[in-house]
Amino acid sequence: MQQIDIKQAKVHLGDFIERAINGEDIIITKENEPILMLSSSQFSQLKKRVAGSAKGMITILDDFDKPLDDFKDYL
Repeated sequence: MQQIDIKQAKVHLGDFIERAINGEDIIITKENEPILMLSSSQFSQLKKRVAGSAKGMITILDDFDKPLDDFKDYL
């Protein structure tokens, strides 16, 4: 894990972003205090959504929209 001062990070931000994408964790500091960490995102590893991929996994009962007994006084 590399620590970089914010002034240096501003000048070379593109390089540090590329290094983070490649798996390196980079800590950006200000006055020797850590303020930010660049690291690769897990979002890039998520699967693409496919329409209909949950077909057959959900069942809706026949009385789904039947009024609930607890709310009879309000109907």
